[in-house]
Amino acid sequence: MATGLDGILEYKYEKISNTIEPTESRSFMGYRRSDGRVGVRNEIWIIPTVGCVNNVAQSIAQKAKEYIKGNIDGIYAFTHPYGCSQLGDDQNNTRRILAALANHPNAGGVLILGLGCENSNIDEIRKVMGSFDDKRVRFLAAQEHEDEIESSLKLIKELIEYAGGLNREAVCVSELIVGLKCGGSDGLSGITANPVTGVFSDTLISKGGTTILTEVPEMFGAETILMNRCADEKVFHKTVSLINDFKEYFISHGQQVYENPSPGNKAGGITTLEDKSLGCTQKSGTAQVSGVIGYGERVNVKGLNLLSAPGNDLVAATALAAAGAQIVLFTTGRGTPFSCSVPTVKISTNTELKERKNKWIDFDCGSVVKGTSIEKLADRLFEYVIDIASGKYVKAEEAGYHDMAIFKQGVTL
Repeated sequence: MATGLDGILEYKYEKISNTIEPTESRSFMGYRRSDGRVGVRNEIWIIPTVGCVNNVAQSIAQKAKEYIKGNIDGIYAFTHPYGCSQLGDDQNNTRRILAALANHPNAGGVLILGLGCENSNIDEIRKVMGSFDDKRVRFLAAQEHEDEIESSLKLIKELIEYAGGLNREAVCVSELIVGLKCGGSDGLSGITANPVTGVFSDTLISKGGTTILTEVPEMFGAETILMNRCADEKVFHKTVSLINDFKEYFISHGQQVYENPSPGNKAGGITTLEDKSLGCTQKSGTAQVSGVIGYGERVNVKGLNLLSAPGNDLVAATALAAAGAQIVLFTTGRGTPFSCSVPTVKISTNTELKERKNKWIDFDCGSVVKGTSIEKLADRLFEYVIDIASGKYVKAEEAGYHDMAIFKQGVTL
């Protein structure tokens, strides 16, 4: 088997009519924020502006656990190595991701923790955040306090007092935004879990909801399937740019655009990137592509959206959360324990993985190969997602796993 992929291509828009008919609405129990957005968790997030204060942020999160009360789902620090010694778009992307997480509705309260001398300091992050509710967002620059941990804990207590008094309420499922991601794929990914996730996506969209598909390099070779489902020529041209810009990124670094699948993918039965991409795109179902968003941008149209981000699991899942996803569905044939900042549902492609790594896997699609219909499993997955959105923890949350990763694209000073 050999790949046929190579370089930048020209594309022609050949629209496919594929209207998703509306279906009966549903509701889940979520947290309505003051800006009108809805969260599926009510957590306290500590977001460092720079890697220099990572350990301080983690210490604050650990010490603050004893103060949890009311309807607080947990306190987490999202550490990263960036925020200083970056230039241009690379630094701007870091600021956008940090600001997007600070504005995310799954956080009932946010402490933005700075050092004080970094490029992406608190004032810079505030500019990118735009308007925010000062009852749920607080700021602290460590260099300005004698004991930054003690001062931070005072702010955390105030955030807990505010957010702990908030309650879940019935919310229309049209407010739900779900990210779609795969990793550690195998030969069954495009046969079981990805098609089930695709039917789930169509179902959510039929009820007015939104899904986001990313990992652009894993669309290479199957991109025309998405392009021909674009709602109009404007969205088509944005999708062409999405694909070719990412290919240019590879080429500018002297890399082949087909540098995939990974060793684990090959061991699981995947042959070429086209093979992998045909599985990846199935997560998008059959809905038309309504929007295309850049890295660090927030989704602004309902329906199926494409997001510019790489295939790396942590980077792509973080980008989905920053784009507004309250939940990420992650299909896998090899398994992984990670979680991004929002509930990350692990969906196995084969039952053997579910049985062997039960502490990792939330939902199994392996029974498709034994005759269970894709539609039946998609209905079960939809109900499971409603439960997650209403407060049920996924396995990674039960284990206390919360991660984030930022796409490093430029020079480090």
